[in-house]
Amino acid sequence: MVKLKRAYEPPCADDGERFLVDRLWPRGLRRGELSLAGWLKDLAPSDELRRWFGHDSTKWPQFCERYRQELQMPEKQALLRILAQKAQEGTVTLVYAAQDKEHNNAVVLKQLIDEMIGRGS
Repeated sequence: MVKLKRAYEPPCADDGERFLVDRLWPRGLRRGELSLAGWLKDLAPSDELRRWFGHDSTKWPQFCERYRQELQMPEKQALLRILAQKAQEGTVTLVYAAQDKEHNNAVVLKQLIDEMIGRGS
């Protein structure tokens, strides 16, 4: 199972393994506060794509398309396969800092992982 959670929400036991999926560390938080299994900044959107999107929800469809293209790179596919395997075995929580819970890179990652394990939303 894949869950999404803002970095500013406290960790809880049912989060399973928690992975930060942003390129930048969340402002105002110390490393130990997030209880992470890993920081997968290589799965985050490129700086160019992140700046272009700027959390502008009107650009969401284009962002999703461009981000999915970036995620086709072999090294990113390898990381996605690891997360998909972990999600089949237990709970994986993708942690992100964005305020918009519906329009952020973690949403796209969750969709992709769900598709990989046959749980497309």
